[in-house]
Amino acid sequence: MRKSSMGSSGSGRSRTFSIKGRPSEDLVFDEFGFALVKRKDQKRQHRCHNYRYPQLDASRVKDLCELLSYWNGSSFICRSQIERFVRMGIPSSLRGRVWKCLLNTENMRESSVFNYQKCLDQIRGSLVELGVSEYSIISAIATLNDTENDLGYNRPACLPPNPAYSTADVTIFRQIALDLQRSFPTHRSLMGESPEAIEGQAKLFRVLIAYAKYNPEIGYSQGMSYIAAVLLMNLSEEEAFWALVVLLENPKYLTALFDLSGKKIQHQAMVFHQFLKHRQPQLSKHIGDVGVSSIHFVTPWFLTLFTSLPCWDSVLAIWDLFMLHGLSAVFRTGLTLIQLLESRLLSLTDEAAVLPLLLRVPVDVCQHNVLLPALWSTQVQDWEIKCMNSLVLEENDEGHHQGKTEWSTPLSPQPRPAKAKEPEACVDGPAPEAKKSGKKDSSATGPKNIFSRLVQVAQCLLLDKGHRSGRSKPSPARRRSSKASRTSSINQSQIRAKRRSLAQQGGGSLAEGGTTPTLVSEGSVKDSRPKAAVFRRMCSGPVGRVARRRSSSSQSPRIKSIGVLRPRTTQKPPEPPQNPSPCDPAQNLRKL
Repeated sequence: MRKSSMGSSGSGRSRTFSIKGRPSEDLVFDEFGFALVKRKDQKRQHRCHNYRYPQLDASRVKDLCELLSYWNGSSFICRSQIERFVRMGIPSSLRGRVWKCLLNTENMRESSVFNYQKCLDQIRGSLVELGVSEYSIISAIATLNDTENDLGYNRPACLPPNPAYSTADVTIFRQIALDLQRSFPTHRSLMGESPEAIEGQAKLFRVLIAYAKYNPEIGYSQGMSYIAAVLLMNLSEEEAFWALVVLLENPKYLTALFDLSGKKIQHQAMVFHQFLKHRQPQLSKHIGDVGVSSIHFVTPWFLTLFTSLPCWDSVLAIWDLFMLHGLSAVFRTGLTLIQLLESRLLSLTDEAAVLPLLLRVPVDVCQHNVLLPALWSTQVQDWEIKCMNSLVLEENDEGHHQGKTEWSTPLSPQPRPAKAKEPEACVDGPAPEAKKSGKKDSSATGPKNIFSRLVQVAQCLLLDKGHRSGRSKPSPARRRSSKASRTSSINQSQIRAKRRSLAQQGGGSLAEGGTTPTLVSEGSVKDSRPKAAVFRRMCSGPVGRVARRRSSSSQSPRIKSIGVLRPRTTQKPPEPPQNPSPCDPAQNLRKL
């Protein structure tokens, strides 16, 4: 029997168990508890045991333990640090603690009035009256069927007086018992009749029926057994129950997926279909042309959180990311798988080949060193999901208004109802021939189909805003700013004109008293205002402000801020020598 190859010696050892009921067969389990089946059964089980996840060194593990010891869920530093460890890989021994911190299960348990142990006592009382044991729930399916039929046909003679159970309770008991047989049939905690398997089945049954009692509006639906089983593989029984409560009650996680009618998962499948048309229009069109609806593969992916993938180390890494980011990580993983399978899907032209490829993703795509780098490089924003959700809601409203829904043929292009009296600038409609015939142009498929209405709304808003701004009067602050800019430009032009005139004349003419310059230059108009006002105007603006800040003299900063207007002091020329020499160079220069 082949054993799995692991990175660490302690966790990579396989275990051999003798299953009760199969005394002649010894099964070997890998480090995650999955049985290593024979080679001829590997294809049927679709499970890979060659794990390639990275191993953290001792220093990293110590840092992670310290982070969990002072964990604060509302701290940005803690969440950024835990995201760094999620990217590197969470050790299996610490995964349960990380999930509890991210889900904040202790706070949920302390703030709730629900008592898990009291609920289990009530469940056991109902099972005793039914004659069924929690440790033999699978073998009691026939008994539950008979009891449900008696309740349905209203046969009081076959029932005890005042029973502690109802028809809904018996129905839930039977549904959970049936799903226990399908939930991870090759895992050591659920397969066979060994003591570990019997105890694991009883824990899973108690957690699921307790949640059905906790929230009767959701109750139990298919897919919950897989989620609860994964939680039980990493947490204790009560911790797994409260983790399941957080996942199904918090809008960040799975509230938008589970309900009794199944309409929520159908809606999310349509949202993913629109999201795929937005991100991969060519591939989405090809899948639709083949005849595969998104609900056929999105439903098992989302309801089981990708636990059907063959590589369990990749599944746990996806769950780590899901615990951190919520429902957006589910869309992110689905998009990554589609992108990795793009070349294979485009090469297939038959529905019988495309759908099995999506439901049973190949091992080489799901391996940790292939799937996880692609997953971290794929980014999905929350606004994208909200946008696609709005589109689906709008389409459903239009379909309901027309008396039919688009989900009956979700992948075939449907003619959009024309909106009455829309502005021409806001409508990106088809050609006139298409309008007359009432059909859409086939070239309109792709991203334009998805965002056409959003673009129309955005254009309408922008045009409306432009018209309002064109009709509205400028505000007083805007008028002041424009006036200041004109004043500043006039001041600068006057300064430049004065500088040129002074350079041509060799200085400026001074007013009376020789202290105030006259602001008259060639080609300029004399200002009739007082000189103080003129200087005040000329010293405004950025040049004057900088000059005033740098000035430390006792003179007036308004006059000193403009260097070209400083009054020039007349100096007395030096007296010639008494007896100049005939070869005096200074005398010769003066003569010249």
